[in-house]
Amino acid sequence: MDHENTQAPLEESAAIVQDLLDPRELRVLAVLAEKEALTPDSYPLSLNALVNGCNQLSSRDPVMTLSESDVQQTLQRLIAEKFIAEVNQAGARVAKYQHRLRVKWSLEQDKLAVLTILMLRGVQTAGEIRARSGRLHEFASLIEVETCLQFLIDKYPPLVARLARAPGTKEVRYAHLLSGSVSSSDDLAASHGQTSSTSRSDRIAQLEEEVSLLREEVAGLKEQFRQFKQQFE
Repeated sequence: MDHENTQAPLEESAAIVQDLLDPRELRVLAVLAEKEALTPDSYPLSLNALVNGCNQLSSRDPVMTLSESDVQQTLQRLIAEKFIAEVNQAGARVAKYQHRLRVKWSLEQDKLAVLTILMLRGVQTAGEIRARSGRLHEFASLIEVETCLQFLIDKYPPLVARLARAPGTKEVRYAHLLSGSVSSSDDLAASHGQTSSTSRSDRIAQLEEEVSLLREEVAGLKEQFRQFKQQFE
């Protein structure tokens, strides 16, 4: 199948996604999905643990600073929309929370892992997703990641979009469609600008190296000519 030709336009895909989520909702859901795999002994999460996960500095793009009140309000919206369930465990002093993404979107763990990484880290290549999802799901090959991405693209409504290659890049990038903005066109433009800047820097470095080599060759030729000239003086 020609994936490049079958991919719907990005704006059209984003427009038909149901239950669009704001950045706080995305972060809360992604953290619950992540911690379920990383720390199963402490899952479901308490409000305090969830706040800490949302504000974590590593493996997050963007980094966020949410208050307990922010997260509590977000939880209530997500519970109402059936994305999250509140769990009252026997003997527990506080309520805990678990996501319902598998039920909501009929996802197996490998697909959920890919989607979670996109929700936590933004636009990425399949290789980046594989490298960052090891603890959520161990993918044996890049093809397995791409198969999961295609599954998420083919769902109706689609959950993921394949982006056009940026100028000067070889790898295709992917974005979730859960917020309806493809992680914002500004982010994509910034990534394209960064790629172009990197390409220019690489070309400049290569030219500087070539100039340096030419100078060395010229200096060597001058020295050879000087020595040759001395033979006739």
